[in-house]
Amino acid sequence: MHSLDTDYLHRLRFDATQLATLRLIGEYRGKQALYYQQVPELLKALRQTATVESAESSNRLEGITIATPRLKPLILKNQAPRDRSEQELAGYRDALALIHESGPDMPFTANLILQLHGLICRYMPNPCGRWKQTDNDIIERLPDGTRHIRFKPTPAYLAPMQMESLIERYRAAVDLGIQDPLVLVPLAILDFLCIHPFSDGNGRTGRLLTLMLLYHHGYEVGRYISLERVIEESNESYYAALQKSSANWHAGKHDIKPWLDYFWGVLLAAYREFEQRVATAHKESGNKTDRVRAAVQAQTQAFSISEIETACPGVSRDMVRVVLRQMKDEGLIASTGKGRGAKWTLLVGEHHG
Repeated sequence: MHSLDTDYLHRLRFDATQLATLRLIGEYRGKQALYYQQVPELLKALRQTATVESAESSNRLEGITIATPRLKPLILKNQAPRDRSEQELAGYRDALALIHESGPDMPFTANLILQLHGLICRYMPNPCGRWKQTDNDIIERLPDGTRHIRFKPTPAYLAPMQMESLIERYRAAVDLGIQDPLVLVPLAILDFLCIHPFSDGNGRTGRLLTLMLLYHHGYEVGRYISLERVIEESNESYYAALQKSSANWHAGKHDIKPWLDYFWGVLLAAYREFEQRVATAHKESGNKTDRVRAAVQAQTQAFSISEIETACPGVSRDMVRVVLRQMKDEGLIASTGKGRGAKWTLLVGEHHG
């Protein structure tokens, strides 16, 4: 709410480095569609990996861990949770699946936020999907075992009203174009975390809302590269940025720069990793295509898919089929028969000897 006050938004100024970062993230968003066309098979694999990493990292940031062999069955096969840690993970899994499936079309409303929180702890015995009933301080445990209050969030009795205000101001700022969405999304998330509207699960709900709001504005990298993992890998910077930018938040005199720099850094790191993985896969895919073509052109008589597969270790049967179809369309080879007994022949004058 405090970061989304109209006066606060109008006073924001960005340095040259920040403006360059915003431009770069915008360019990466523009390349997304191209990546989707280049390596669809890779994207499927990346989505699965990102889903597992997101559920694992977002919970591990809250000190919740489960045994590695249980991760994939629990997240990808929707197995039933066996203990408390698995219940926490399974709840995040379900909420994440909803965001990935419907995120771009889900409205940013109080009811939606309550629904996400309800999903996160749906397997837990404690009540969820409702605003906090008692005040909750953010406590830091020091190395010597002592505890001190790092931040005093909004009191419980004010939390529902402040959440409604946050949502209203965010939507108005987006509609009026007061700032770039890449500025407004992290501001909304900071305000959510400062209000701390739930007795538990605020960090996880905040990370799900981050994905959803980014999807609203076409920033889809979180489907393929886990933003939660990038945050976990830089968790000291994450907490430091939150602490710096939440100081004086209640008075609306906080410095948003540390949080924006951190948030944009996470997004940029994810896009760079995405581009790198796509480029590597595209190159490998190209190499595999060349190997299959060479193996086909080396044939002196009718051949089967299995023979080409044997000649190209490491290349999947599906990939061999794709290349054979391409070569057929190009008029280089012809097929005889169908099904398992199908044979292919190199058309006269085309094989290299």
